[in-house]
Amino acid sequence: MSWEQVYEQWIDSDKLDENMRKKLQDLGKDPELKKDAFYKPLEFGTAGMRGILGPGVNRMNIFTVRQATEGLARFMDTQDPETKRRGVAIAYDSRHMSPEFAMEAAKTLAKHDIPSFVFESLRPTPELSFAVRYENAFTGIMITASHNPAEYNGYKVYGEDGGQMPPEDADALTKFVRNVENPLEVEVLSDEEVEHSGLITIIGAEVDAEYLKEIKSVTINQALINEMGKELKLVYTPLHGTGKMLGEKALSQAGFEKFMLVPEQAIADPNFSTVKSPNPEEHSAFEYAIKLGEQEGADLLIATDPDADRLGAAVRLPDGRYQVLTGNQIGALLIRYILEAHKQAGTLPANAVVLKSIVSSELATTIAASYNVKMVDVLTGFKFIAEKIQQYETDHSQTFMFGFEESYGYLIKSFVRDKDAIQTLVLLAEVAAYYKKQGKTLYDGLQDIFAEYGYYAEKTISVTLSGAEGAERIKTIMENLRNEAPKAFADVAVTLTEDFKAAKAIAADGSEKAIEMPASDVLKYTLADETWLAIRPSGTEPKIKLYIGVKGDSHDTAAEKIATYEEAIRKIAE
Repeated sequence: MSWEQVYEQWIDSDKLDENMRKKLQDLGKDPELKKDAFYKPLEFGTAGMRGILGPGVNRMNIFTVRQATEGLARFMDTQDPETKRRGVAIAYDSRHMSPEFAMEAAKTLAKHDIPSFVFESLRPTPELSFAVRYENAFTGIMITASHNPAEYNGYKVYGEDGGQMPPEDADALTKFVRNVENPLEVEVLSDEEVEHSGLITIIGAEVDAEYLKEIKSVTINQALINEMGKELKLVYTPLHGTGKMLGEKALSQAGFEKFMLVPEQAIADPNFSTVKSPNPEEHSAFEYAIKLGEQEGADLLIATDPDADRLGAAVRLPDGRYQVLTGNQIGALLIRYILEAHKQAGTLPANAVVLKSIVSSELATTIAASYNVKMVDVLTGFKFIAEKIQQYETDHSQTFMFGFEESYGYLIKSFVRDKDAIQTLVLLAEVAAYYKKQGKTLYDGLQDIFAEYGYYAEKTISVTLSGAEGAERIKTIMENLRNEAPKAFADVAVTLTEDFKAAKAIAADGSEKAIEMPASDVLKYTLADETWLAIRPSGTEPKIKLYIGVKGDSHDTAAEKIATYEEAIRKIAE
């Protein structure tokens, strides 16, 4: 069936409400938008699905949510009855249609006699991860589009360990989802049937209390917080999302007394009306926090994204201005503090391990090595960190201390198996208290790290290539790089090429070594001056991502290297 025929199938359907029918008719007046909404089904992959809200098979709407959930239900139908009865935990964030999508998912599962545990109101993604484990559910669904703009929403599926589904399970689920041909025909339980079915349990306060109880274990040095918690001035913004729900409670119970919420952004708002993008890695997201910070003389500013799995921070400079840290810099501060605090307390395990993604800073590796702590690299996607945690808990080979990705995702304690900005909020405040006791800011602490370990710098460049043409362009870029492997960037020789799709590392002399990781469409190049570059298509957005990692003998030389390699690598996406 052509995409034009699929459009006609939708316009003729009696399942659409008047609002969606009107949007569909308006879509018909714009050939380009109409094609984009129908030329392919919204991609469901290992990270679930994410897309623009609206009618169409390539859009987020109640029908595509039902389609994804029908696939999940059919997947669960293949399990034994006891496993199936464990059900599904469901949470949602502050975005448009999030509560409706959560309930549509529950009603679709109920049609298959599958129970669900649905949060009473919006909750952070890490609490959904926790809830899967707490309720002993077989799987979980999180309705969120993370830090995407307001016109997006999404759907993420979690495994029984509370981590996003690993590739093998996700691939099996994806096949079931793709076999649901017509989202308009998916059946759901009616509201009346739901009321009498007993299959949908509303959850909330009890899970919050248990999660917050576990959050207490994130604090490493309670005596430090008891002393400095009254002194540290912290500004926190949840950027109109779910972070306020648990963030202020977590800070209070830890012992921080002088934290302030940005009032305008503490309100859940699906339009994210005070920011261009609710993305804590962008300087513009801190505009309101900086104003409040300057008024109050705050030591630290922290922002969490709408579903509170990612966290960004801005630190006060010597001249009183604020500088937004990179994800790698926050990771370095956290790793150094965790390992040093445990070393001082005599609680650093002999088999301690830190986990990071392959496109995160090598500064983290250098810090870990200085404490004789093992660093393990995994593919991009926090599910791979969760997989390793599960492995270590099973075989007792390593003790997990910390995991992070350069894209502002961190995990300290494994009672959650995804990025957790609430945990990180509490620990980063403790790190700031540690430096404040020494008469320093987090900025000073970061400079101390650079002086000791070297001046590492990184940059991530996202190139948006939208629509069918963009998808084809991204595919062509990756194919060209594999067909004609670069020998140098900015006249510096490539000494190692790692192709994570082909699962092999190729040295400059042509010798090869297997990469022991799942296949992933990523290319990484190590250069003669220890610089590394990486290229990968985004798994959740119409973008190709370019990564640069350098080391210099000063901030200036590191910045010069970044500029040089940025010019070289950008040519790839032109």
